[in-house]
Amino acid sequence: VQLVESGGGSVRAGGSLTLYCAASRFFPCMAWFRQAPGKKREGVAVIYPEANLSVYDDAVQGRFTISHDTAENTVYLEMNTLIPDDSGTYICAADLFSLASPWNVGRYRYWGQGTQVTVS
Repeated sequence: VQLVESGGGSVRAGGSLTLYCAASRFFPCMAWFRQAPGKKREGVAVIYPEANLSVYDDAVQGRFTISHDTAENTVYLEMNTLIPDDSGTYICAADLFSLASPWNVGRYRYWGQGTQVTVS
């Protein structure tokens, strides 16, 4: 199983970025987490493609949009109105379908390597 992220970069506050996570197969639950230096990994957004359901952390609600391309087994994270606190390594996670504890890192068995986002 592979999850490969891309799309990170540096952007000024107020700008936008779109992240990509290509999976080697379909997963019924895919999520984006982020981790800043010295801080815990935190959940940002999760999508359940078969249920057409997505959930967002309060910190990004209204600014970020998660979406999924089933044909490509790819999940996207469109990030708008970025602020410096959005900086960090963004990491894709995937596992079986479960609505319980979407922000619990222990709930995901599969992780990507991450892509860096810097907002200045």
